[in-house]
Amino acid sequence: MSEGMETSAISVLKSAVELDGNGRFTEALACYREGIQLLMEVMKVTKNDVKVKAMRERISEYMTRAEKLKDHIEEDKKAGRYHEQYHITKDSKGHSYKTVFGKFIDEFLTEVEVEDPYIRNTHQIYNFLRFCELIIKPPSKVKIITLTTGSDEANVQQQKSRLEELKESVAKHGVKLNVIYSSTLHDREIRFNNGWIIKIGRGLDYFKPTGKFALGFCDFDFRLCHETTVDIFHSKHTKTAER
Repeated sequence: MSEGMETSAISVLKSAVELDGNGRFTEALACYREGIQLLMEVMKVTKNDVKVKAMRERISEYMTRAEKLKDHIEEDKKAGRYHEQYHITKDSKGHSYKTVFGKFIDEFLTEVEVEDPYIRNTHQIYNFLRFCELIIKPPSKVKIITLTTGSDEANVQQQKSRLEELKESVAKHGVKLNVIYSSTLHDREIRFNNGWIIKIGRGLDYFKPTGKFALGFCDFDFRLCHETTVDIFHSKHTKTAER
């Protein structure tokens, strides 16, 4: 069991170093923390003193880098200049909503604003539903979600009916969903009132379709993606915070 955990730790920490080198700092920090925790668990059950010493040294090195990375992120956040960009390449995997957004969900997040003109068709509304499931799932403290989107002129009643059903569903979990329709909205942006702002070129609709009995139908980390760009910013004042 410890061998398998050690292999996982090495893999996660390798990803952390690669992400760090590519400037994907928030993802790198999350991987450093996960990898360090796994390595510490392995160290607890390792009997070989030489190996324990080597692990302790590696953990110390990774912790030092993680702390420096955390300080760098916090410094840029405080200065209001944090910006991170990465590309989701065509047909790549491993970009579920949990992977992309999960690291920004913390105890300070209570409101989320989604601006996406294309939450209209069935699969687009399902995408938004999955996003809502992620940000509402305990221990999340989110209480308000505001969606601004365009009207599906061909099936406006169906669109409104489905979003109304979602509104009723999230209300049962103590969350208020506001839906605003705009005919002039073009940009796609997601704002968290803990300061994080995520802009994805394709909005929430960056997954390719797959069969209903294929991997990726439920777990989107297995789903092939369209090519798009993800921009991550941090601002001390978002629209929700200014209200």
